[in-house]
Amino acid sequence: MREFTNPPLALPAPVGGLADVVFRRAQEDPLHISLGRKDEHGQWRDVSSAEFRDEVLALAKGLLAQGIRFGDRVAIMSRTRYEWTLFDYALWTIGAQVVPIYPTSSAEQCFWMLYDAECTAAIVEHEDHAMTIATVIDRLPQLGRLWQLDADAVHELYDAGASLDDDVVHRHRQAVTPDSVATIIYTSGTTGRPKGCVITHGSFMWEADTVAERWEPVFHSKKGDEAATLLFLPLAHVFGRMVEVAAISRGVRFGHQPQLNAAALLPDLAAFKPTFILAVPYIFEKVFNAARRKAEKEGKAGPFEKAVEVAVKYAEAIEAKAWGIGPGPSAGLRVQHQLFDKLVYAKVRAAMGGRIRNAMSGGSAMDRRLGLFFAGAGVQIYEGYGLTESTAAATANPPGRTRYGTVGQPVPGVTVHIADDGEIWLHGPNIFQCYLNNQKATDETLHDGWLATGDLGSLDEDGFLTITGRKKEILVTSGGKSVAPGLLEERVRDHPLVAQCIVVGNDRPYIAALVTLDQEAVEHWLAMRAKPQLTAAELVRDADLEAEVRRAVVAANTLVSQAESIRTFRILAQPFTEEHGLLTPSLKLKRKAIETTYAGEVEALYRA
Repeated sequence: MREFTNPPLALPAPVGGLADVVFRRAQEDPLHISLGRKDEHGQWRDVSSAEFRDEVLALAKGLLAQGIRFGDRVAIMSRTRYEWTLFDYALWTIGAQVVPIYPTSSAEQCFWMLYDAECTAAIVEHEDHAMTIATVIDRLPQLGRLWQLDADAVHELYDAGASLDDDVVHRHRQAVTPDSVATIIYTSGTTGRPKGCVITHGSFMWEADTVAERWEPVFHSKKGDEAATLLFLPLAHVFGRMVEVAAISRGVRFGHQPQLNAAALLPDLAAFKPTFILAVPYIFEKVFNAARRKAEKEGKAGPFEKAVEVAVKYAEAIEAKAWGIGPGPSAGLRVQHQLFDKLVYAKVRAAMGGRIRNAMSGGSAMDRRLGLFFAGAGVQIYEGYGLTESTAAATANPPGRTRYGTVGQPVPGVTVHIADDGEIWLHGPNIFQCYLNNQKATDETLHDGWLATGDLGSLDEDGFLTITGRKKEILVTSGGKSVAPGLLEERVRDHPLVAQCIVVGNDRPYIAALVTLDQEAVEHWLAMRAKPQLTAAELVRDADLEAEVRRAVVAANTLVSQAESIRTFRILAQPFTEEHGLLTPSLKLKRKAIETTYAGEVEALYRA
């Protein structure tokens, strides 16, 4: 199949903007719990729709009093926290345009986004961020104001606007239309300088309404309960932003978690008790690997692996029944599944807060077997696909008809087309307006309303999309063989000891790979084998460890022809990090930067 369209569920909004729902919900149901936020003692406190409306209004007045005007661009540089959502809606209320900046951005990255977007003000989280911007402030004459969240910027602005009349804010809000620009989100810059995607209020509203309408059953733990989600994705990323907008729009109790590590995240999942979460595959891999390590430490590695096998078979049987090609789980399989639900699966769910029965995953491809395991363990993961340019989700697996290993069908109202060269093209009301100040890039990407994504894929007979790679990442060996590295890299990363893998071989005689290690998994592996703790330099030369990584490479090679297979690899002592400029903030590999940094190691892979 070359093209597939799902009929629309939501019509584009004829009037208004993103902030209108805050005021509408407060009027219709002022006591509804809209958000949760932590108090100074670290306890979760409910925020009603009326309270949130009042805070948005007070902050909007302060912003106006401090000189922010309709159409001004204001940057936010922070981790995921309550105040980001508060500023988003206050700025949208007065018609300002929000420019998100990742909290890990360098001074030069900050400079480019602030300069290119001509930001008149910026909100930062703490003093380190303020100092980062201070180092480039002399090159930003248009930047007039800088507020710091940890220096009580919110109350400073409340006080500044206290004497302003509410009607001044509402006049600004009523001037916002669906065509008004809501945000400029800069791409991660894997292939060059980041480009600013111009996204309107209408695109965000349509995307959030469509996703919420189609996937509303996914939001609940059980029928009739109150939906709640804890966001730990960065709000600087379009995926996190879409979650924010959809939650506020649909009245989902919404909390923020700024730290993407198990020590901070797991206690908050237990306390907040979300009914569903939205994450990237990395999170689900971490949960799975932690459960496996715990079982191994307790001497229960065998039963755990059996539980995994039963979960996968159970989910496969459910999948086959949903598609009319199987009877469902057998009686024997059901008995085994029930036993392991008490012994293993319930513990996995408890680690995620206890109430989660559904999740959505995006950002990168998820291994089919991992998705099947979680489904069999009682957490159905709906994998999807999208870009900044498509205002997040363009496709997703629909409730009740998941096809594991795919990124689902187009969301209702979107068309997916596969071009002659295999490139995925998208069309729908969620497509961005243009790249800011970059007509050349816009013309290369937008074609009569169609978005040429740069990704490669295929559609099956039911319109389910499978991602096969990226056009710009295709390697061509010196023998003329074209190789998509993504599939190989993902399969190597399936090994619990492997953190990252990058496949190389462009203009080379064969394909090779650089591999980094998951430090936590390696420490566990050493302990379980009573091996002494090794230095990084010793680890990469350890014969047993090399044999484990070789198994991962051999498993990956079963997916491709001999000409496409990884012939040799090298284990690196250090992981690829964002701090060293080798990963984007959304954890994608910066291929050119990695190959430049590790040029010597790459050359060594091809020495006779």
